[in-house]
Amino acid sequence: MQKRVVVVVILIVASFMDLLDTTVVNVALPSIQKDLDASASQLEWIISGYVLAFAVLLITGGRLGDIFGRKRMFLIGVAGFTVASAACAGAITGDMLVISRVVQGLFAALMIPQVLSVIQVLFAPKERAPIFGALGAISGLAAVAGPLIGGLLVTGNVLDVGWRSIFLINIPVGIALFIMALIFVPESRSTHALRLDILGVVLVSVGLFLGVFGLIEGRGEDWAGWIWAMLIASPIVLATFVWYQARRDRLQGSALVPPSLFGNRGYAAGSIVQFTFSASIGAFFLVLVLYLQIGLGFSAIDAALATLPFSIGALVGSGVAVPLGPLLGKWLIAAGAAAQVGGFFWMTSIVRETGNALAGPDLILPMALAGLGLTLEIVPLLDLALANTATTNAGAASGVFGMIQQVGSALGIAVVGVIFFGIIGVDFSPATLREAFLGGIWVPITALSLSIVAAMFLPSVAAVKRHKAEAEEAEQEVDSILI
Repeated sequence: MQKRVVVVVILIVASFMDLLDTTVVNVALPSIQKDLDASASQLEWIISGYVLAFAVLLITGGRLGDIFGRKRMFLIGVAGFTVASAACAGAITGDMLVISRVVQGLFAALMIPQVLSVIQVLFAPKERAPIFGALGAISGLAAVAGPLIGGLLVTGNVLDVGWRSIFLINIPVGIALFIMALIFVPESRSTHALRLDILGVVLVSVGLFLGVFGLIEGRGEDWAGWIWAMLIASPIVLATFVWYQARRDRLQGSALVPPSLFGNRGYAAGSIVQFTFSASIGAFFLVLVLYLQIGLGFSAIDAALATLPFSIGALVGSGVAVPLGPLLGKWLIAAGAAAQVGGFFWMTSIVRETGNALAGPDLILPMALAGLGLTLEIVPLLDLALANTATTNAGAASGVFGMIQQVGSALGIAVVGVIFFGIIGVDFSPATLREAFLGGIWVPITALSLSIVAAMFLPSVAAVKRHKAEAEEAEQEVDSILI
C-alpha cells in the first residue's frame, strides 16, 4: 500500500507539472516579447503550439502506453518534457521558443495519458474515487498557482534569468520524477491494445495545423493567397479525416476518434460545450494579460494577482458543483456558462469606465463570478456527456474529450489573436490596447453563448442516474468475477 501511495504522488506531481506549464506562461509573455523581440504570432504560438501538439498526440500517447508499456512511455515523456523545458529556458529567438514549446507538448502527450492508465491498473474501481478527486484538486491548484508562480518568478527575476526561470523549475522536478518513477512505478501494458491509427494522427495534425497556422500567421502575411489556401485546405483535410475515421472504425474498430461516439446526442452536445469553454478560457486570458501588462504597465505579479479572484472563484465553484451537479445536471452547466458571460460583460463595463486608471481590485468581483461559472460548467460535464455512452466506449470517449479540450484552446487563441492584434496593428498605446481587449473579449463571450445552447441538448438528470446505476451494476459483476 505504501508503494502505491508513492506512485500516486509521482503521477500527481507529473500532472501538476503539465497543468502548470499551460498556465504559468501567460504572465511571462510581455517579458518574453521584450527580451526576444518576439512577434505577435510567436506569442500566440508559444501558448497554442504546446496545447495543439498535446492535443493531436494525446490519444496516441495512451495507446502507445498500452502497447509498449505505460511505465516506459511515462519515463520517455518525463525525460523529453524535461529536456524540452531546458530548451525553452535556453531559447535565444522567438522561433526557438515556439519549437521547444511544441516539443514540450508532444512529450506531455506521452506522459499524461499514462497517469490514469497506471491508476486504473493499481487500484480497484472502488478505490479510485479519492485519487481522481485529488487529481481534480490538483487541476484547481494549478489554475491558482500557475499565474502566481509565473508572476513571482518573472517579477522577482529569480536566478537573474527573468522569464526563463518559469521553464528552469521543470528541470529538477523532472529529474526527480524520472528517478522516482524508474524505481517505484510498475510496468504494465494492455493484453488487447488497439493498433495505432498513424494515418489518422497525420490527417488531424495536418488539418488543425493548416487552420491554426493560417489564422495566426495570416495578419503578418497580409492575408496572402497562400494563407487563404491553407485556410480553405484545413476543413477539406479535416473532412477527409472524418471520412477515414468512419471507414477505419467500420472495418477495423480502432479509429483514433470513433465517429460512432457522436451518434449519441448527449456526447455530441457535451463535446461542443467542452470545445467552446476551452476556446473561451484560452482566448480570455491571452487578451487580458497582454492588456494589463503592455497596455497598463502591470508587472507580472500584479497581473497574476489580478487573475487570482478568477482562480479562487473556480475553487469555490468546484466545491459547489460536486453536490449540485447530480441535482441540476445540464441546468448547472448552462448557468455556469451564463455566469462567465455575465462576468465578462461586467468586466468590459469596468474597463470602459475606468480607462487607464484600471486597477487590479476593480476586477475582483467580475473575475470571481467568471471563475465560479467556469467550474460550475466543467465539473459535471463529463458525467453528463457520458451518461448515454456505452461503458465499453468510456475510455475512447474520455480520450477524445481531452483532445477536444486542447484543440478548442488552440483555436480560441488563434481566433482571438486575429481580432486583438488586428486592432492593435503597430499602435501599442493604452487606448488602442483597451479597444483590442474590448474587441477580443467577444470571442469568449460568443463561445460561451454557444455553450449555453449546446448544454440544452445534454442528457437529463434521470439519464445520468440510470448511467451510474448501470456502471455500479457492471462494477459489482466484475468484482464478483474477481472474487
